[in-house]
Amino acid sequence: MNRRLVVLDVDSTFIAAEQIDLLAEYAGVGPQVAAITDRAMAGELDFAAALRERVQALAGLPARVLSEVRAQIRLNPGAGELIEELHQRRWPVGLVSGGFHEIIDPLAAEHRIIKVQANRLEVDDERLTGRLRGPIVDRAAKEHFLRAFAAAEGIDMTRTVAIGDGANDLDMVIAAGVGVGFRPKQALAQRADVVVTESLLEVLGHLDSSC
Repeated sequence: MNRRLVVLDVDSTFIAAEQIDLLAEYAGVGPQVAAITDRAMAGELDFAAALRERVQALAGLPARVLSEVRAQIRLNPGAGELIEELHQRRWPVGLVSGGFHEIIDPLAAEHRIIKVQANRLEVDDERLTGRLRGPIVDRAAKEHFLRAFAAAEGIDMTRTVAIGDGANDLDMVIAAGVGVGFRPKQALAQRADVVVTESLLEVLGHLDSSC
């Protein structure tokens, strides 16, 4: 079987939460941050600016909270089974996220995913500073990493699959050979080739029927 590259968004796609919203609950600004997240994922706000604003709201939060949030993370239905099947097929898998390496990396390691790109939180004296380190992973960056992963694996873009849920995933979903919306916001649902709503494992049925 010809290989495909499968790249997934993380928040509300691979996992059943938004990392920034979980962190904001610890900072006592949960509702305010969640409202910004909803608008950003709907495409109503510039993602990078909205992310900076939300991260600023976390300033002073103890860094130990990151491990507490990691412990709360749960996968969306079918996510673990999908990754296991992709490994069985020897199809490369990647995660691209507007969330944070500090939370995602242990999860990726648990599921043997080595291609991971996300944002990094700045920490000073064991507390979040309210700033990010390095370039922001926005919608353009997600498409860039999809293409870079494909090139590194020698896989044509027509054999790539991108799975996401929000406006920040639009560019990679449009660029992929098969763009999948998982419980997608309207902005993404209108552009996805495939929409699944119950389990990420449904994606395989669509891919196998198109091989």
